[in-house]
Amino acid sequence: MFVLTADQNASTRHGDKVAALLDQVGRWTAAHTDPSAVVRPLERTVGDEVQTVLGTADAALDLALHLVRLGEWAVGIGAGAVDEPLAETSRASSGPAFVHARGAVERARGRSVPAPVVVAGDDDEAAGQATALVQLLASVLRRRSRAGWEVADRLVPGARQKDVAAALGISEQAVSQRVRSALLEEERAVRPLAAALIARAEGEGAVRAGEKEAQ
Repeated sequence: MFVLTADQNASTRHGDKVAALLDQVGRWTAAHTDPSAVVRPLERTVGDEVQTVLGTADAALDLALHLVRLGEWAVGIGAGAVDEPLAETSRASSGPAFVHARGAVERARGRSVPAPVVVAGDDDEAAGQATALVQLLASVLRRRSRAGWEVADRLVPGARQKDVAAALGISEQAVSQRVRSALLEEERAVRPLAAALIARAEGEGAVRAGEKEAQ
């Protein structure tokens, strides 16, 4: 199981943005993530912190990178077992994955990290590798220009560069140039590897949860 905890940066200066985030992420998740992957929806836990429980590493990665793109959140992904059965809410639930998420978000808030996202899990080696790769992806997204995002947001699976060019009123060559500058193809090629490492960080957590269900 995967627990994602996010803490707002500098909320005392910029105001509490949790309510707006919950509304925005709810719509984003419905459009970008398999709803069945959301085990417990994103909710406020305490202060300006939010948390969700997700059933897949892909969903955890997608949401983490989305939050990093917003630029106002430090994100921790905890991979591991949870205490079964889960409570009705994330904040009332417990287990190693929640402990990992707490440690991860604390590290993500540190000034020494290249990007404010950290993975922690039952498998320390895989979690470290996942963190390195996710931080690289996050750094790419944080440096992407507005023009790059205009193309990235429209060039979804099945979309053609020709159609994106028409929608933006630019040439196909310009779209191709933006794709290259935004490292869009590189990002999308690396995402499955990052998700696989996050899944590996779960270690034996999934096995233990499955054993409980079988008993």
